[in-house]
Amino acid sequence: MSATETITLPFKARTARRLATETLPKDLPAGFPQELKSELVWEGAELEGKYNWTYELTASEVEEIEQGLAHFKSLNKPLGYITPETFPLPTLHRQLRSISHELHHGHGFKVLRGLPVHAHTKEENIIIYAGVSSHVAEIRGRQDRIVADDGSVVSDIVLNHIKDLSTRPEAQGRIGAPAYTTDKQVFHTDAGDIISLFALSEAAQGGTSRLASSWRVYNELAATRPDLIKTLAEDEWVFDGFGNKEKPYTTRPLLFHTAPTASAPERVLIQYARRSFTGYQSLPRSTDIPPITEAQAEALDALHFLAEKYAVGLDFRAGDVQYVNNLSIFHARDAFTDTPENQRHLLRLWLRDEENAWPTPDRLGDVWKRVYADVKPENQAFPEEPRIRSSSDGKAGQKGY
Repeated sequence: MSATETITLPFKARTARRLATETLPKDLPAGFPQELKSELVWEGAELEGKYNWTYELTASEVEEIEQGLAHFKSLNKPLGYITPETFPLPTLHRQLRSISHELHHGHGFKVLRGLPVHAHTKEENIIIYAGVSSHVAEIRGRQDRIVADDGSVVSDIVLNHIKDLSTRPEAQGRIGAPAYTTDKQVFHTDAGDIISLFALSEAAQGGTSRLASSWRVYNELAATRPDLIKTLAEDEWVFDGFGNKEKPYTTRPLLFHTAPTASAPERVLIQYARRSFTGYQSLPRSTDIPPITEAQAEALDALHFLAEKYAVGLDFRAGDVQYVNNLSIFHARDAFTDTPENQRHLLRLWLRDEENAWPTPDRLGDVWKRVYADVKPENQAFPEEPRIRSSSDGKAGQKGY
C-alpha cells in the first residue's frame, strides 16, 4: 500500500460510515450553482500544452527593472512608498497589468521568471519584488504588526519570509505553522486577494509548489456530495483563537457564493487553513472550544484530497515570482530537504488590485480589514531576515493575522 493510500484510509472510512449511517442532504444550498464554467475551472493534468503559466522576462525587461530599482533608490524614500510611479516600468507595465487580468479573469495564476536575484543585496531584492508586484497589484496587505507597550502600532509588516526555522534555537517552542518547517503543507488559502511568492533560493530536494482550482473541487462536490457543499457553507465553523482571551474562537463559513451582477459573473470563494481547526506543533487546538463535527472533518479532507487529485506542480526556481488568485485557487507545498548550500527561502506579499478585485463577501469583511485597512506607507515594514508571525508563534499567541 502506498503512503498516499495509507493517508487517505481514515478519510475513506469516515466517508463510507457517513454514507451508510446518515441521511445526507441531496440539494445544494439555495442559490449555489450546480456547475461553474470558467477558465478558473481546470485540472492540472490538462493544463500543460494548453496554458503557458510562465512569463519569462527578456533582457531588455530585466534592464528596465534595474532602472526602476535605481530610480527608487535615488528617491531616498522608505520602502512603503514603492508604487508604480516610484518604481517605473514604462514597457513592462502593460505585461504586468495583463498578469493581473489573468489572475482575476483567466486561469488564476501566473509565474514571472527571471528576476536577477543573485545579483542583488537582500534589500535590493525586496525593493525589486515589491516594485514589480506593485504593477500587478498596488495594494500591499499587512501580515503582522509590531505593537508598542502602550498598544500603539509601531509598524505593519507587509512582507513575510517562508523558510525553515525549526533548527534555530530561538524558534524552539514557538513554531505554530508549517511555513517555518520542512514539512509538507496541505492545501489551503491565505488571507487576501492575491498571494505572491518570490523564490530567493531553492531547496536541495523537494519543496514543489502545488496549485489546484477550488472551482474544479467545487464542481466535483456539487455533483457528487452536495451535503458537503452545505457543510462548507454553514456558519458553524469554529476558528481557534489559540489563547486569545477576548475571542477564544470565531465562527464563519468556509464557502461563499456571490450572485452575478451586470459587471461580474457568478462566483464561489473558499477561504480556510486546516490548522485553524486542528492546530499545529506549538499551537495545538484549544481544548475548551467546540470540536469540529464529523461532517466538517470529512469536508476538510475532501477539499484536500480533491485538490491533490486535480493539482498542478510548478517548477519554482530562484528568481521566480508566483502570483495566485487566493479566492479561486488552493496552494500547497511538498516536504523538502535543505543543505547548508541549498536552502528554500521565499518572500511573500499579500496583494490587492482595486481595478480587478472581486467583491469581498460580507462575512469576510473583518478579515479583509485586518489585512488591508489603513496600511499606511510610512508604517510599512519589510524585514530582511525571517521572523515568525505572531499568529504562528506558540509563545506570542494569536493576534489575528
